[in-house]
Amino acid sequence: MPNRVLIADDDRAVRESLARALKLHGYEVVTAADGVETLTRARRESFDVLVVDVLMPYVDGVAVCRVLRADGDRTPVLMLTARGDTADRVAGLDAGADDYLPKPFKVPELLARLRALQRRATLSPAAQGKEPVGGVLRFASLRIDPDARRAWWADEELQLSKTEFDLLELMVRNDGIVLAHSTISSRIWGYDCGPHTNNLACYIGYLRRKLTDAGAPDLIHTVRAVGYGVRRP
Repeated sequence: MPNRVLIADDDRAVRESLARALKLHGYEVVTAADGVETLTRARRESFDVLVVDVLMPYVDGVAVCRVLRADGDRTPVLMLTARGDTADRVAGLDAGADDYLPKPFKVPELLARLRALQRRATLSPAAQGKEPVGGVLRFASLRIDPDARRAWWADEELQLSKTEFDLLELMVRNDGIVLAHSTISSRIWGYDCGPHTNNLACYIGYLRRKLTDAGAPDLIHTVRAVGYGVRRP
């Protein structure tokens, strides 16, 4: 069966061009022109991945993602954002988006990101009908429950997106090791983001901000031109 993708964008030209490109690569494509239609289709039909533009009428892409996550829908979401608009990216990721792609973009990069999202979904314990391995992880006053996908600093729960949780869990499981940029990217996104993209740096920044807001000291250590790791305060 072909992979089903929902493309949600209020720009008809964008919807149609993306639909043609994805169909040529074997995808089954459904389109939506606004946030209300997107939510209706996502709730009634099954998709392997959602490609959602931030700026849509009635209900924007960030709200769409937030509502779906509140419903318990874990379908991977690739958010399309305006180039350089950090606020859109932050809002989308905080709402539960799994990845973002700034406009304008090349179709091959979109296809690569879709493949990576699908690989991550396929390899997840839930997709394989398995329970996550291991109990609660502890690091200083940080607690991570992989089964429930929840994390706390002391008594305050951290409100993390799926990717932020995956990133924090990966670093804590590798306590004392500096993980290379390429290693983290391949483990989190399924591909190497490369030295000139800022996906990873953005996520590290979001994660640091949420830890700081919860009262945690600086746990994430940066090794310039190498990667990131966690170190005890």
